[in-house]
Amino acid sequence: MENKRIAVAAIVIDEQSAAVEVNKVLHEFSEIIIGRMGIPYRERGVSLISVALDAEPDVISRFTGRLGQLSGVSVKAAISKK
Repeated sequence: MENKRIAVAAIVIDEQSAAVEVNKVLHEFSEIIIGRMGIPYRERGVSLISVALDAEPDVISRFTGRLGQLSGVSVKAAISKK
C-alpha cells in the first residue's frame, strides 16, 4: 500500500446527457473504486454520485480530472492524509 490514500469524490451531473460519459470513466477506474452511491434528483434535473476510492494521489487526481473535463459535470475530492 505504498502511497495509497482513501478518498471520497462528489460528482454533480447537471446535464443528464453527460451521465453516459461519467459511467464510462467510472468503469475505466473501477479497480480503485471501493463503493459508490448515486442519487437521481429528478425534481431538479440533477444527479449526485458519491464515490469512495483507494488509490495513489496521482491516480485520484487523474480520475477527478477526467470527470471535471466533461461538460455538465462538477467534481471535488476529499483525500485522507494517511
